[in-house]
Amino acid sequence: MSEKASSSSRWDRCSKMTKELTLVECRDLWQRNKGIATGFATGCLLAFWLLTLPGCAGTGPRIEGKIGVVDPGRAFNDTTAGKRVKDTLAAFSKNRQALIELEEKELRRMEEDFVKQASVLSPTAKKEREDQFRRRMGEYERKVSELNREVQEKQKDVLDGFRDKLELVVGRVSKRLGLQVVIDKGKGGPTLYNDETIDITGQVLEEFNREYP
Repeated sequence: MSEKASSSSRWDRCSKMTKELTLVECRDLWQRNKGIATGFATGCLLAFWLLTLPGCAGTGPRIEGKIGVVDPGRAFNDTTAGKRVKDTLAAFSKNRQALIELEEKELRRMEEDFVKQASVLSPTAKKEREDQFRRRMGEYERKVSELNREVQEKQKDVLDGFRDKLELVVGRVSKRLGLQVVIDKGKGGPTLYNDETIDITGQVLEEFNREYP
């Protein structure tokens, strides 16, 4: 079934108020479409990077082999700046979700009004109410798409800024340790195993918190 046909089917289901459209159906549609949740940020950040840097002389303990690993998820969860990023995204998402809930409330009101008046409405009046409800559902889905787009753009902007800062810190720590390659060891990253002696996450977090308190 095409996307257009699927969308039309949803409108038809929600517009058949003469069959006593339930709030559950509308809520299900809302849940499928809104796509706004406060838990998205960590998953996007963990799709991180493979960072290659030239080695150079520096101070501090040196790791043999010139290879290190870092867990970017810990940088996101265990730094002051990372926690601010999560709070910012959660607040932005919550605001957009509140707008969606206002739309849902209006759809619920329209449904309840129709149920109360259905027995006294003429066929013409029922048809007009169905058309009105169908238009309102179309506006609802367009609003959901718009708010989803806003959340995705905000997410990208904020996470890109955090990633840029973290890359700079990883680079400085890596140069100080004389590393040539630093690999993502987070869940879903390319590292299946590493010796703990080449993990520089702790040093990165310490410097990141100093740089971005």
